[in-house]
Amino acid sequence: MKKSIFLLLLLGLSACQKDFLEKSPIVGVTEENFYRTEQDAIAGVNAAYATLQFQLSPAGHFRWFWGDIMSDDAIKGGSGDNDVNALLQLETFRGPVNTDLLEAEWGANYEGIYRANVVLEKVPGISMDDKLKARILGEAKFIRAWNFYNLVTMFGGVPLADHVLAPSEYNLPRASADQVWDLIERDLTEASEALWNRSEYSFADAGRITKGAAQALLVKTYLWRKKWTEARYLAGVIIASNEYKLTANYADIFTLAGENNEESVFEIQYMNASGGNWGKNNANEGSFTNVFQRARGQFAGFGFNIPTQDFVDEFFREGFEDPRLKSTVFRVGEPMGDRGVFTLAATGDMPHIYYPKKYFNSKSEDAPFGDPNPNGGSNDRVIRYADVLLMHAEAAYQTGDETAARTSLNQVRARVGIPAVGFTGPALLEAIYRERRIELGLEAHRFFDLVRTGRAPQVLGSAGFIAGTHELFPIPQSQILATDGAISQNPGY
Repeated sequence: MKKSIFLLLLLGLSACQKDFLEKSPIVGVTEENFYRTEQDAIAGVNAAYATLQFQLSPAGHFRWFWGDIMSDDAIKGGSGDNDVNALLQLETFRGPVNTDLLEAEWGANYEGIYRANVVLEKVPGISMDDKLKARILGEAKFIRAWNFYNLVTMFGGVPLADHVLAPSEYNLPRASADQVWDLIERDLTEASEALWNRSEYSFADAGRITKGAAQALLVKTYLWRKKWTEARYLAGVIIASNEYKLTANYADIFTLAGENNEESVFEIQYMNASGGNWGKNNANEGSFTNVFQRARGQFAGFGFNIPTQDFVDEFFREGFEDPRLKSTVFRVGEPMGDRGVFTLAATGDMPHIYYPKKYFNSKSEDAPFGDPNPNGGSNDRVIRYADVLLMHAEAAYQTGDETAARTSLNQVRARVGIPAVGFTGPALLEAIYRERRIELGLEAHRFFDLVRTGRAPQVLGSAGFIAGTHELFPIPQSQILATDGAISQNPGY
């Protein structure tokens, strides 16, 4: 079958997020006879939620592939250069354009967009509770915006599939990046107005998209577009809402008990008891990140996303060890949960002296049945309240309010007990950037922060980054061929 981002699929209502989104399989149902009741609407948006969990569809396309490994914070790792060699080529800015890694990322995002579009087309006609209907439509708009956000930050302008496409529309050309950003802004603005506050959801609905999540992604969008005034204002609205606060102990954030805590703004849900397997990856409710990032040898992992020395050194730059390092990176001699002490011999004599910690899981947290590898239980913390504070600090600085910028910056620092900074001018902006690197380290932000702020050529130039080319990834060659050239390649590839 000809590959295309716009290949119409019957709406898959396979299981998705934890218990609150579980549902029974539907037999003999089509889009035409399905969207009739309130429960149908909920099931439809749940199917759109499921695409947030895609990590191998069919190839790996983790957020940390692009945000961490492409940056100066981490290298690929694995068993060697030939282990996912295409990722090595990407992180050294040598292409390629025909890798299934980028194809999988492109396809997963457009699948999410398609499922969201179906909800936005079908649910308005259902007779149901108006407040719940508005929320479901807001969730769908967020999911569509999130997928377009991933696409535009990776590829630039992409085909603007803002509705369920007719067959005659399958070969859409690329829209401009500004047109994509405009749609993202519109969707997130409308979603923010319709979605519920975090405090309005019951515990059973933990993990659903909230008003704060839509607002926070809109702040990120404003920062990309250098709409500083709008970003500062909206970040301030989130802060003033009192819906979120910093978790008292930084080390608790990435524990199982720390999932969906008071700091969580947007968190993708995974569970270790879904019974997922390697052969049906799009239906998995478990994460593959745990096994991919654990060390090899007795730690039973694949050893990807290895922290760099430069990243670790950043935690010592103020003349002391930043306490967040212990929660971010494993060092030789430290225990790796209940799996044993980290030594080179214990990893099978792999050469790495650091491993990522935030998505580490102990053996006691493995899936209780089935293969534990595709059933990791660690949620993906996409946006935390600390991120909101640092975005507010950056936007406040850019609008000339250095006092507000320092206040938000120092609130993040105070949580881990390190001294407040009193910088002004460019030194203050550099301190905000540095705080993002440390606070959000190995959470898939760094590469995109470097590109967004124009620092990538300077920081990544020695790795092969060329200004004017490597701010964007190559468009998958398969999509150019599938659309008979309607989609064009990015410059430099």
